[in-house]
Amino acid sequence: MEPGREPKKRQREVRRQAAEYYQRHEANYFSKYSKPPVICKLVGKRVLDGVGRPTLEVEVFCTVKNNEKRICSTVIPSHSDIFENALPEAIDADEKERNDSIKTALEWVNESVNEILKDMQPTDQCKIDKLLGEYFTKKVEEEEERKKTEKEEQETEISIPTCVSSSPAAVQAGKKKSSKIGMKTSVAEKPIPPMEPVEPPFCGSIAIAGISLAVAKTGATVNRTPLYLHIAWLKHDQDLPKEMTLPQPMVTLLSCGKSSPGKVKLMKEVMLIPPTGLTVKQGIERILDIQKEMMWLLEPACKASSPQLADSKKGSARNTGKKAPPPVLKRISHLGCLTTGFDTLEQPLVLVQTACRNIGLELGIDVYLAINCAAHELMDYTKGKYETLTGTLKSPEELVDMYVDLINKYPFIIALVDPLRKEDCQQWSNICNVLGSKCYLIAENASKIISKLVINQNIQVPKCSGLTVKYTNQTTITDLIELTRILDGQRHITILGSPDGESSDDSLVDLAVGLGARFIKLGGLSRGERVTKYNRLLAIEEELAKNGALRSGEYLEFVDFAEETELDALPPTEQGQMLPQPAQPSLAES
Repeated sequence: MEPGREPKKRQREVRRQAAEYYQRHEANYFSKYSKPPVICKLVGKRVLDGVGRPTLEVEVFCTVKNNEKRICSTVIPSHSDIFENALPEAIDADEKERNDSIKTALEWVNESVNEILKDMQPTDQCKIDKLLGEYFTKKVEEEEERKKTEKEEQETEISIPTCVSSSPAAVQAGKKKSSKIGMKTSVAEKPIPPMEPVEPPFCGSIAIAGISLAVAKTGATVNRTPLYLHIAWLKHDQDLPKEMTLPQPMVTLLSCGKSSPGKVKLMKEVMLIPPTGLTVKQGIERILDIQKEMMWLLEPACKASSPQLADSKKGSARNTGKKAPPPVLKRISHLGCLTTGFDTLEQPLVLVQTACRNIGLELGIDVYLAINCAAHELMDYTKGKYETLTGTLKSPEELVDMYVDLINKYPFIIALVDPLRKEDCQQWSNICNVLGSKCYLIAENASKIISKLVINQNIQVPKCSGLTVKYTNQTTITDLIELTRILDGQRHITILGSPDGESSDDSLVDLAVGLGARFIKLGGLSRGERVTKYNRLLAIEEELAKNGALRSGEYLEFVDFAEETELDALPPTEQGQMLPQPAQPSLAES
């Protein structure tokens, strides 16, 4: 060996070890004193949602240790108030509004808001959301001023006539029709409250929701925490809870609403809710077993006179001992469930009951049922009644009576979503007083825009057990946190729901867990954009259980609205003598 080669080799080894030590220790030490990451750029992109409609993706780039780095992105699901069976003209108009809104949102993200949030720390969620709210308010005021100026210009161009002659039609309208003598006069029914004007989303407002959520995801990444823990950290004023409860999934099994082929129009979604004694994984596996059995019962090969009344005998393929694959569902709704038709309200309920019994389960003990009635889609305004079945019309009062009979006959139904329109406030109060102690009465379409509820808590919302919250339009993460605090204080339950135009972004699940929502409504166990979210819920459950931070779910507890009404009617001096006791968990697991 040449002289001096050994010392050089030893020097190289010492240098290598020193470099490794520096990377492990000194680099981490100096990183504590480096500047925290700041937002350097926002990028908005036009993408498609789960039903092929355009929506918005927001990417956040930060300056990390003097380098520009893409941190994360989020896709906001599109939301539409157009009914599934709307006229082509309404669908075309909605599509145009959507395209214009995405175009405006892209301008906001890539230009003006980009400059506003530059050099801000992504962990300053409240401060960023405040700036977003101020920006949005300014845009609304500018649009109102523009419309006002446009209206004034139009009024100056139109010459107003000095006198208005009474047209024959007006004179005729002013005359009352006299009833002919001898003819029977029917008693006029109480008119229904008119439909509130639909307030379309403000053009470009989806940018606000997209940026706020993208910033929250960036803040979680910077803090090296999952998004659900970051949201819980924000909600609890940076004091992370030691244990967390997962929301119970409301899994859509059937869709037999207004657009379904049968006569039944009242059940837009028939949903299954696993009991609180099961883990999310066990609950989803149980619902999958029920879904497979439903496929067998709905197969054309089933020779029963009615698939809903099929007996518990299994088909020949299942009696041979061989495990046959379940039949393929031929029509899957955009909600990720089977769309099929029924002629009576009882048929889908009996079908689910039969499927459960065939696999040894009992509704009301092993699994519960919830129904999304979507009553706002069923009102025939020309007749002032709800069309629950084809050709069957019911007034709001008759509809309440029908629900009472349905819950009494099928007590395993523990939730009704949108059983009435939001305008039928008196009937909401009536149904809550009668059924509030037996099931949840949830307002979904009947609730208002989140940001408006936060700004003005006196906004008229129907009396109900809770609200389904959907993260869309100008909603910010701070709005969402504040609303759940309000609902918690009012003993309302919170349901995080996915819009119809869902995307593959699974952030909704993290929001539901972090906010402590009671339920999560994701649709069925089909379609990738919905199954992705169920997989995320399972991953969070596994992670919390591994860390010993998973708390078992709460028992089902309903509110006795009738008792509260009696209490409110008492003088203040007597209210303390008759305080309402907490409702007993009548459906708790034994």
